[in-house]
Amino acid sequence: MACAFWLANDGRQVTVVDRDPAGDKSSFGNAGAVAVPEVVPASQPRLVWRIPGWLLDPLGPLALRPSHLPGMIPWLLRFLRAGRTEEVARIAALLSALNRRAQDDMLALLTSLDLQGDLHRKGALAVYETDVGFERDADEWALRQRHGIRCEVIDGDAARELEPSLGALVRRAVIMPQWSHVSDPKRVVDRLREFLLQRGVAFVASEALAIEAGEQPAVRLADGTRLAGASMVVAAGAWSGWLAASLHDRVLLESERGYNMTFAAPGIDVHRPLVFAERKFVATPLAIGLRIGGAAEFAGLAAPANYERAHSLVQSARRYLPGLPAEGGMPWMGQRPSTPDSLPVIGRSPRHKRVFYAFGHGHLGLTQSSTTGRLLAELVADRDPPLDLSPFSIERFG
Repeated sequence: MACAFWLANDGRQVTVVDRDPAGDKSSFGNAGAVAVPEVVPASQPRLVWRIPGWLLDPLGPLALRPSHLPGMIPWLLRFLRAGRTEEVARIAALLSALNRRAQDDMLALLTSLDLQGDLHRKGALAVYETDVGFERDADEWALRQRHGIRCEVIDGDAARELEPSLGALVRRAVIMPQWSHVSDPKRVVDRLREFLLQRGVAFVASEALAIEAGEQPAVRLADGTRLAGASMVVAAGAWSGWLAASLHDRVLLESERGYNMTFAAPGIDVHRPLVFAERKFVATPLAIGLRIGGAAEFAGLAAPANYERAHSLVQSARRYLPGLPAEGGMPWMGQRPSTPDSLPVIGRSPRHKRVFYAFGHGHLGLTQSSTTGRLLAELVADRDPPLDLSPFSIERFG
């Protein structure tokens, strides 16, 4: 949708193919974060030693269905490579280059939708229940600071002054003023769809099955029709790998399923997003209530949702927010498109010069959406984008 916005803004005639144009595949339940400080890749030098404990913890931040493991091995090997010290530094620099544009690009999009007031620059608070957990993340905080991310360390009492709903469990916290969030991510996408329709963007309700090469790229749809255009952008989230494969472009892409629970009446006040750093989940105050979200489950695109993961998040959250109700939330599951190196795929297909890719943003889909759309519009117009996109190319997967 953000790609369609910037392409239409550039004067192009745009058609969006979506099997459920008015649906909730990506933004009904996301955390609503424009998380500029999130420049640290998922893979870390010492992460491998923490994974077994997470997998054994029923409330832990990571779940892997055994039946899915064999097919994940190439992705996992590349993930481990991305955790080498020199790779972490390289990836963080690239994520920082994208994220430092995110606030301005998101505000430009929201202003066009008359939703600029829906972007809240209240920062975020990362909280810790143990000194050990805080010290273990010291390298990550130092890495953020090297890339211009402001971080202020405070103690538990100061954290409770900022957020009185936090319980006595919290010992340390870090203020991140460059984090922002939107009032309701679904409202943003709904308004964006209306805006695009008003400006002549066409929406086709069908499933894209394959890309067909030719003088003009074309997409074959589930209903048997074929749509061709001067250019094509593949921005199908976790389903993008199938479409790239139809053009023989290789990519390592996994569905990293995230769960959340939204409380319309949470019974507590939370003034800014809270990041529970040791448990790897967040709480975001939205116009529709308080959303508790996070976790990572690798099970593939077709596996049924395990909503016990969402209920587990609530159990974890109640340790930090004792006033949060145990029941009454609405669960949701979404498919994050995750690459092993935490970098999105942005750029031109090596197989067809008029096919472009924009997917694989993992936890930063909303954060990097407008920036990605703006960069893609430059590429489609054969202009030099303001950022070197070669490190984000699909060609890095060979």
